[in-house]
Amino acid sequence: MLLNSCAVKQRAATLWRSSTLHLSEACPTPAQRTRPATSTAILRCRFINTPAYEGHIPLNWFETALLTVGSAVVSLTDPRRGDMVAALGETTAGPSLSHLRDRMLESAEGRMILKERPRVNSTTVDMNELAHYPEGSFGRAYVTWLERCGVTPDTREPVHYIDDPELAYVMQRYRECHDFYHCITNLPVNVESELTLKYFEFANLGLPMTALAAAFGPLRLSEKKRSRLFSEFVPWALKCGGSSQSLITVYWEKRWAENVEDMKKEFAIWDPPEARWSKPLSEAKAAAEKRQQSRTAPSAAVP
Repeated sequence: MLLNSCAVKQRAATLWRSSTLHLSEACPTPAQRTRPATSTAILRCRFINTPAYEGHIPLNWFETALLTVGSAVVSLTDPRRGDMVAALGETTAGPSLSHLRDRMLESAEGRMILKERPRVNSTTVDMNELAHYPEGSFGRAYVTWLERCGVTPDTREPVHYIDDPELAYVMQRYRECHDFYHCITNLPVNVESELTLKYFEFANLGLPMTALAAAFGPLRLSEKKRSRLFSEFVPWALKCGGSSQSLITVYWEKRWAENVEDMKKEFAIWDPPEARWSKPLSEAKAAAEKRQQSRTAPSAAVP
Protein backbone atom coordinates (compact mmCIF):
# COMPACT_ATOMS: atom_id res chain seq x y z
CA MET A 1 0.00 0.00 0.00
CA LEU A 2 1.38 3.38 -0.97
CA LEU A 3 1.91 5.83 1.86
CA ASN A 4 2.08 9.56 1.50
CA SER A 5 4.20 11.65 3.87
CA CYS A 6 1.25 12.90 5.95
CA ALA A 7 -0.09 9.38 6.42
CA VAL A 8 3.33 8.10 7.46
CA LYS A 9 3.76 10.87 10.02
CA GLN A 10 0.24 10.37 11.39
CA ARG A 11 0.83 6.64 11.61
CA ALA A 12 4.14 7.22 13.36
CA ALA A 13 2.44 9.53 15.87
CA THR A 14 -0.29 6.96 16.50
CA LEU A 15 2.26 4.22 16.99
CA TRP A 16 4.19 6.41 19.38
CA ARG A 17 1.12 7.10 21.53
CA SER A 18 0.43 3.38 21.59
CA SER A 19 3.99 2.56 22.55
CA THR A 20 3.94 4.99 25.46
CA LEU A 21 1.21 2.88 27.09
CA HIS A 22 3.93 0.30 27.70
CA LEU A 23 6.50 2.78 28.96
CA SER A 24 6.44 1.28 32.42
CA GLU A 25 7.56 -2.03 30.94
CA ALA A 26 10.41 -0.42 29.01
CA CYS A 27 11.41 1.77 32.01
CA PRO A 28 10.75 -0.24 35.20
CA THR A 29 10.74 1.44 38.59
CA PRO A 30 13.80 1.12 40.84
CA ALA A 31 11.99 -1.48 42.94
CA GLN A 32 11.34 -3.60 39.85
CA ARG A 33 14.92 -3.47 38.55
CA THR A 34 17.13 -6.43 39.31
CA ARG A 35 20.22 -4.40 38.43
CA PRO A 36 21.00 -0.69 37.96
CA ALA A 37 20.00 0.71 34.59
CA THR A 38 22.64 2.35 32.47
CA SER A 39 22.60 6.13 32.09
CA THR A 40 21.85 5.70 28.38
CA ALA A 41 18.74 3.64 29.13
CA ILE A 42 17.57 6.18 31.71
CA LEU A 43 18.03 9.05 29.28
CA ARG A 44 16.21 7.13 26.59
CA CYS A 45 13.27 6.44 28.90
CA ARG A 46 13.00 10.06 29.93
CA PHE A 47 13.71 11.94 26.76
CA ILE A 48 12.92 9.69 23.81
CA ASN A 49 9.92 11.83 22.81
CA THR A 50 11.74 15.18 23.09
CA PRO A 51 12.78 16.67 19.70
CA ALA A 52 16.51 17.33 19.57
CA TYR A 53 16.28 20.11 16.94
CA GLU A 54 13.71 22.00 14.91
CA GLY A 55 11.75 19.62 12.72
CA HIS A 56 13.01 16.49 14.51
CA ILE A 57 10.49 13.64 14.79
CA PRO A 58 11.73 11.04 17.31
CA LEU A 59 10.76 7.47 16.41
CA ASN A 60 11.09 4.18 18.25
CA TRP A 61 12.42 1.09 16.51
CA PHE A 62 8.99 -0.10 15.35
CA GLU A 63 8.05 3.29 13.90
CA THR A 64 11.42 3.44 12.17
CA ALA A 65 10.87 0.00 10.64
CA LEU A 66 7.38 0.96 9.48
CA LEU A 67 8.64 4.18 7.91
CA THR A 68 11.54 2.36 6.24
CA VAL A 69 9.24 -0.17 4.58
CA GLY A 70 6.64 2.39 3.59
CA SER A 71 9.13 4.89 2.19
CA ALA A 72 10.94 2.12 0.30
CA VAL A 73 7.73 1.01 -1.41
CA VAL A 74 6.79 4.55 -2.39
CA SER A 75 10.32 5.46 -3.49
CA LEU A 76 10.55 2.44 -5.79
CA THR A 77 7.14 3.01 -7.36
CA ASP A 78 7.43 6.80 -7.63
CA PRO A 79 11.03 8.15 -7.40
CA ARG A 80 9.66 11.69 -7.78
CA ARG A 81 8.41 11.53 -4.19
CA GLY A 82 11.33 13.39 -2.68
CA ASP A 83 9.86 13.25 0.82
CA MET A 84 9.77 9.46 0.79
CA VAL A 85 13.23 9.18 -0.77
CA ALA A 86 14.53 11.48 1.96
CA ALA A 87 12.83 9.47 4.71
CA LEU A 88 14.33 6.24 3.37
CA GLY A 89 17.76 7.84 3.30
CA GLU A 90 17.46 8.80 6.96
CA THR A 91 16.08 5.52 8.28
CA THR A 92 18.75 3.47 6.49
CA ALA A 93 21.73 5.75 7.17
CA GLY A 94 23.06 3.70 10.09
CA PRO A 95 26.71 4.36 11.01
CA SER A 96 27.52 5.90 7.63
CA LEU A 97 26.78 9.42 8.89
CA SER A 98 29.22 8.97 11.78
CA HIS A 99 31.89 7.91 9.27
CA LEU A 100 31.19 11.02 7.16
CA ARG A 101 31.43 13.24 10.22
CA ASP A 102 34.77 11.66 11.09
CA ARG A 103 36.02 12.44 7.59
CA MET A 104 34.92 16.05 8.02
CA LEU A 105 36.69 16.29 11.37
CA GLU A 106 39.91 15.09 9.76
CA SER A 107 40.14 18.17 7.49
CA ALA A 108 40.27 21.87 8.33
CA GLU A 109 37.65 22.60 5.69
CA GLY A 110 35.32 19.94 7.05
CA ARG A 111 35.73 21.14 10.63
CA MET A 112 34.81 24.65 9.52
CA ILE A 113 31.64 23.33 7.89
CA LEU A 114 30.60 21.54 11.08
CA LYS A 115 31.32 24.64 13.13
CA GLU A 116 29.53 27.16 10.90
CA ARG A 117 26.80 24.83 9.54
CA PRO A 118 26.13 26.74 6.31
CA ARG A 119 22.91 26.12 4.39
CA VAL A 120 22.45 26.11 0.61
CA ASN A 121 19.29 27.68 -0.80
CA SER A 122 18.24 30.73 -2.79
CA THR A 123 18.19 32.80 0.41
CA THR A 124 21.75 32.03 1.47
CA VAL A 125 23.24 31.97 -2.05
CA ASP A 126 22.85 35.01 -4.32
CA MET A 127 22.49 33.53 -7.80
CA ASN A 128 22.71 36.94 -9.47
CA GLU A 129 26.01 37.52 -7.72
CA LEU A 130 27.33 34.16 -8.90
CA ALA A 131 26.48 35.16 -12.47
CA HIS A 132 29.05 37.97 -12.13
CA TYR A 133 31.91 35.57 -11.45
CA PRO A 134 34.24 35.10 -14.43
CA GLU A 135 33.75 32.35 -16.97
CA GLY A 136 35.49 29.19 -15.76
CA SER A 137 34.91 29.92 -12.07
CA PHE A 138 32.97 27.50 -9.91
CA GLY A 139 30.36 30.12 -9.04
CA ARG A 140 29.64 30.84 -12.71
CA ALA A 141 29.66 27.11 -13.54
CA TYR A 142 27.12 26.41 -10.79
CA VAL A 143 24.63 29.08 -11.81
CA THR A 144 25.00 28.03 -15.45
CA TRP A 145 24.33 24.40 -14.45
CA LEU A 146 21.17 25.48 -12.59
CA GLU A 147 19.95 27.38 -15.65
CA ARG A 148 20.78 24.52 -17.99
CA CYS A 149 18.94 21.95 -15.87
CA GLY A 150 16.05 24.21 -14.89
CA VAL A 151 16.35 23.54 -11.16
CA THR A 152 16.82 25.57 -7.97
CA PRO A 153 18.59 24.79 -4.68
CA ASP A 154 15.30 25.03 -2.77
CA THR A 155 13.98 21.52 -3.36
CA ARG A 156 15.84 19.63 -0.62
CA GLU A 157 13.77 18.04 2.13
CA PRO A 158 14.67 18.94 5.73
CA VAL A 159 15.93 16.15 7.97
CA HIS A 160 13.38 14.74 10.43
CA TYR A 161 14.27 11.23 11.60
CA ILE A 162 17.94 11.35 12.63
CA ASP A 163 18.25 11.76 16.41
CA ASP A 164 21.74 13.25 16.71
CA PRO A 165 21.65 16.96 15.73
CA GLU A 166 25.17 16.97 14.30
CA LEU A 167 24.57 13.85 12.23
CA ALA A 168 21.28 15.36 11.08
CA TYR A 169 23.25 18.33 9.80
CA VAL A 170 25.68 16.01 7.98
CA MET A 171 22.72 14.47 6.15
CA GLN A 172 21.28 17.90 5.39
CA ARG A 173 24.66 19.03 4.10
CA TYR A 174 24.85 16.02 1.78
CA ARG A 175 21.42 16.79 0.36
CA GLU A 176 22.07 20.46 -0.19
CA CYS A 177 25.45 19.81 -1.83
CA HIS A 178 24.07 17.19 -4.22
CA ASP A 179 23.76 19.75 -7.01
CA PHE A 180 27.38 20.78 -6.47
CA TYR A 181 28.32 17.16 -7.17
CA HIS A 182 26.31 17.32 -10.40
CA CYS A 183 28.09 20.51 -11.38
CA ILE A 184 31.64 19.40 -10.61
CA THR A 185 31.13 16.07 -12.41
CA ASN A 186 29.35 17.72 -15.37
CA LEU A 187 26.23 15.56 -15.08
CA PRO A 188 22.71 16.83 -15.97
CA VAL A 189 19.40 15.98 -14.29
CA ASN A 190 17.86 12.89 -15.89
CA VAL A 191 17.38 9.29 -14.79
CA GLU A 192 20.62 7.97 -16.25
CA SER A 193 22.72 10.82 -14.85
CA GLU A 194 21.08 10.65 -11.43
CA LEU A 195 21.84 6.94 -11.25
CA THR A 196 25.40 7.59 -12.38
CA LEU A 197 25.81 10.12 -9.60
CA LYS A 198 24.32 7.69 -7.08
CA TYR A 199 27.03 5.15 -7.97
CA PHE A 200 29.60 7.94 -7.66
CA GLU A 201 28.22 9.00 -4.26
CA PHE A 202 28.17 5.45 -2.97
CA ALA A 203 31.82 5.01 -3.89
CA ASN A 204 32.72 8.43 -2.50
CA LEU A 205 30.50 8.69 0.59
CA GLY A 206 29.18 5.21 1.35
CA LEU A 207 25.57 6.17 2.11
CA PRO A 208 23.29 3.09 1.99
CA MET A 209 20.52 5.04 0.25
CA THR A 210 22.78 5.68 -2.73
CA ALA A 211 23.40 1.93 -3.01
CA LEU A 212 19.67 1.19 -2.90
CA ALA A 213 19.00 3.74 -5.64
CA ALA A 214 21.86 2.38 -7.73
CA ALA A 215 20.59 -1.18 -7.32
CA PHE A 216 16.92 -0.67 -8.15
CA GLY A 217 16.94 2.53 -10.22
CA PRO A 218 18.23 0.91 -13.44
CA LEU A 219 15.08 -1.24 -13.61
CA ARG A 220 13.23 1.86 -14.80
CA LEU A 221 15.52 2.35 -17.80
CA SER A 222 15.10 0.99 -21.30
CA GLU A 223 17.42 -1.84 -22.29
CA LYS A 224 19.49 0.50 -24.46
CA LYS A 225 19.94 3.10 -21.72
CA ARG A 226 20.62 0.45 -19.09
CA SER A 227 23.28 -1.10 -21.30
CA ARG A 228 25.07 2.24 -21.71
CA LEU A 229 24.74 2.97 -17.99
CA PHE A 230 26.58 -0.19 -16.99
CA SER A 231 29.08 -0.21 -19.86
CA GLU A 232 30.13 3.46 -19.74
CA PHE A 233 28.87 5.43 -16.75
CA VAL A 234 29.04 2.97 -13.85
CA PRO A 235 32.74 2.09 -14.39
CA TRP A 236 33.55 5.83 -14.43
CA ALA A 237 31.43 6.50 -11.33
CA LEU A 238 32.94 3.72 -9.21
CA LYS A 239 36.52 4.46 -10.22
CA CYS A 240 36.28 8.24 -10.02
CA GLY A 241 34.12 8.32 -6.89
CA GLY A 242 36.29 5.77 -5.11
CA SER A 243 39.59 7.53 -5.81
CA SER A 244 38.57 11.20 -5.46
CA GLN A 245 38.52 13.32 -2.32
CA SER A 246 35.50 12.83 -0.09
CA LEU A 247 33.25 15.63 -1.35
CA ILE A 248 31.44 15.98 1.99
CA THR A 249 34.58 17.75 3.25
CA VAL A 250 34.47 20.52 0.60
CA TYR A 251 33.30 23.98 1.68
CA TRP A 252 31.84 24.82 -1.73
CA GLU A 253 30.60 28.27 -0.77
CA LYS A 254 34.17 29.37 -0.03
CA ARG A 255 35.28 28.36 -3.53
CA TRP A 256 32.98 30.37 -5.82
CA ALA A 257 35.90 32.31 -7.32
CA GLU A 258 38.14 29.28 -7.90
CA ASN A 259 38.68 27.80 -11.34
CA VAL A 260 36.45 24.76 -11.71
CA GLU A 261 39.06 22.80 -13.68
CA ASP A 262 41.65 23.43 -10.95
CA MET A 263 39.14 22.18 -8.40
CA LYS A 264 38.64 18.96 -10.37
CA LYS A 265 42.39 18.39 -10.37
CA GLU A 266 42.54 19.04 -6.63
CA PHE A 267 39.72 16.56 -5.94
CA ALA A 268 41.02 14.02 -8.49
CA ILE A 269 37.81 14.18 -10.54
CA TRP A 270 37.60 13.74 -14.28
CA ASP A 271 34.60 14.12 -16.59
CA PRO A 272 32.27 11.17 -17.28
CA PRO A 273 31.27 10.04 -20.78
CA GLU A 274 29.16 12.59 -22.64
CA ALA A 275 25.71 12.77 -21.07
CA ARG A 276 22.33 13.70 -22.52
CA TRP A 277 21.41 17.33 -21.80
CA SER A 278 17.92 18.78 -22.32
CA LYS A 279 19.18 22.32 -22.95
CA PRO A 280 22.24 23.43 -24.96
CA LEU A 281 25.07 25.00 -22.99
CA SER A 282 24.77 28.19 -25.07
CA GLU A 283 21.20 28.76 -23.84
CA ALA A 284 22.22 28.27 -20.22
CA LYS A 285 25.11 30.71 -20.60
CA ALA A 286 22.75 33.25 -22.16
CA ALA A 287 20.39 32.87 -19.18
CA ALA A 288 23.30 33.37 -16.77
CA GLU A 289 24.26 36.55 -18.63
CA LYS A 290 20.67 37.78 -18.23
CA ARG A 291 21.04 37.39 -14.49
CA GLN A 292 24.17 39.47 -14.68
CA GLN A 293 22.42 42.20 -16.64
CA SER A 294 19.38 42.22 -14.34
CA ARG A 295 21.64 42.90 -11.38
CA THR A 296 23.58 45.71 -13.05
CA ALA A 297 20.65 47.40 -14.82
CA PRO A 298 19.12 49.14 -11.77
CA SER A 299 22.42 50.62 -10.66
CA ALA A 300 23.13 51.86 -14.17
CA ALA A 301 19.83 53.75 -14.20
CA VAL A 302 20.75 55.82 -11.14
CA PRO A 303 21.80 59.35 -12.29
